[in-house]
Amino acid sequence: MESRHKDILRKNRLDLSLNISTDDTIVQYLYQEDILTLNHVEEIQAQASSKNRTLMLLDILPARGPKAFGKFLESLEAEYPWVRERLLQGLDNAAVQVTSTGHGMEEVGVSQRKGCFRVFPSRVLQRLDHWDVPESVLQLVPSDLQLNKLAGRLGPEWVSVLLDLGLSTEDVYRCRTSDPFTMQNQVLAGLVLWKQRSGRTATVHRLIQSLRAAELHPSILDQVPL
Repeated sequence: MESRHKDILRKNRLDLSLNISTDDTIVQYLYQEDILTLNHVEEIQAQASSKNRTLMLLDILPARGPKAFGKFLESLEAEYPWVRERLLQGLDNAAVQVTSTGHGMEEVGVSQRKGCFRVFPSRVLQRLDHWDVPESVLQLVPSDLQLNKLAGRLGPEWVSVLLDLGLSTEDVYRCRTSDPFTMQNQVLAGLVLWKQRSGRTATVHRLIQSLRAAELHPSILDQVPL
């Protein structure tokens, strides 16, 4: 495994241990793809808690060859797409570097998506760093469909977003318990509650303020039809 992939797993170690479960498809997929051996599977499954099983997997992966990180990302696609996206975003951020060109200094971003690399000139990177939303849209109240799309994109930072929007810790707890097995439904419940309470002030602009406060990248809105 490349050092940059090891760094991403290390930096996200705690978040991964709290927000994914290896009990169902992840370990079995990695075993199927010859990343884990049967001994590895048994060692992981012998751990006492889901958190410890995930931590054990993260301890094993760095030594499992150059394909291990990519296969781990593939194992997240079905059940944890937002986690996969956060890891890829971390790679993108880490890969931004300054290189010398014939026209002076230019920023280059390298983005890994299914084994492909894209090079972004500095003018494109500047656009990615801003929330490119039309002024006319900023003052609109987002629809439930838009909120549902956003809920599917948010990861563990959703709690910070909802608290910044004005929900209480009790509200967040009720959202968690309303559907304890599906994070997207928990997030959607919180966003809809915010919209109902805030009325016309529950605008796209206000929502983006909270997304920015949680230090989320503008790409979080890429699949949200605004």
